[in-house]
Amino acid sequence: MILPSRIYPVVDRAVWVDRLGGAGARLIQLRVKDLPADDLLAEIRTARALAARHGVCLVLNDYWQLALDEGIDFIHLGQEDLDNADLAAVRRGGIRLGVSTHAPDELDRALSVGPDYVALGPVWPTKLKQMPWAPQGVERLGEWKRLVGPVPLVAIGGITLARAAACIAAGADCVSAVSDFIGAPDPEGQVRAWLAATADPSE
Repeated sequence: MILPSRIYPVVDRAVWVDRLGGAGARLIQLRVKDLPADDLLAEIRTARALAARHGVCLVLNDYWQLALDEGIDFIHLGQEDLDNADLAAVRRGGIRLGVSTHAPDELDRALSVGPDYVALGPVWPTKLKQMPWAPQGVERLGEWKRLVGPVPLVAIGGITLARAAACIAAGADCVSAVSDFIGAPDPEGQVRAWLAATADPSE
């Protein structure tokens, strides 16, 4: 498949789907942690409605059963999530799947489930969470792309506006970030800047 955008903000609340989608982001992941069940469901439903309004492809992190229940057609799973997800049910439901990878064995596992994209990270050090893996570096993106072939490759981890174009040049099909979007002084302007930085000059 071809992802709908070269930029991929990851956000923690539905309101960001409205703001970043309104600025031109067309691929956004909702990654919500530690909310009560009712609040979580409300966030997912609001994000789904806002994504539809802006023509955004919404990816839900982790909650594959809620994706099935709520009509979210794209999920992202980490390696540990693959242990518990009913991938057969996910596929029967027509849900597309992205998978995180950090090492060669994880890439092999990800490719074995027929993902719609593979994410590699962290490309640079990230402060968002403790990572047991050393930064991969942009060179690893080229290696991964040769291994995944036509499967879209998403770069994530420590990526900033200044680093985004280097990831695309190294082989990534798409670049993802959290804080460089939602932590920016002007998040909408940041979306437009990322879109310009990663644009294909031939288009």
